[in-house]
Amino acid sequence: MPLDQSIQPAGSVCDRLKTLLATSGVRFQLTEHAPVFTSEEAAAVRGTPLSSGAKALVLKVDDRFAMFVLPADRKLDSRKLRSSLGSRSSRFASADEVAALTGLRPGSIPPFGSLFKLPTYCDPGLGASASINFNAGDHAVSISMTYEDYVQVEQPSLLEFT
Repeated sequence: MPLDQSIQPAGSVCDRLKTLLATSGVRFQLTEHAPVFTSEEAAAVRGTPLSSGAKALVLKVDDRFAMFVLPADRKLDSRKLRSSLGSRSSRFASADEVAALTGLRPGSIPPFGSLFKLPTYCDPGLGASASINFNAGDHAVSISMTYEDYVQVEQPSLLEFT
């Protein structure tokens, strides 16, 4: 998707996310906390295991952008990702590309590519935690919900890439 075609709908990402979850009928808990900028800081302030963090990464794979969601205690395996997708190249989106695509800064992006018209891929390892936690479009706001509900609402493509 060319960057100039990414037009964001009205309303904050957090408000759009809360509306999506509420209209989907899933339970979630929203928490405000001190701003966090790493997965480790987020787990500490939330009082949750690092593995329950749903880390959302925006990557450019070949010629398109997509969101990749993985447990916060794991690292992306680029070679495995390219092999799984049959792609030649992949790279992290720059901070400017992330801002153009999502209106957000890295580290605050919720794991819902659908909010940004991005395809979403989720590593099944995230399902090892019954509940997942993630920033909700703001470094100082988190949402906790079940992994099962996340998959039901977002319907990500499940793909091993960690």
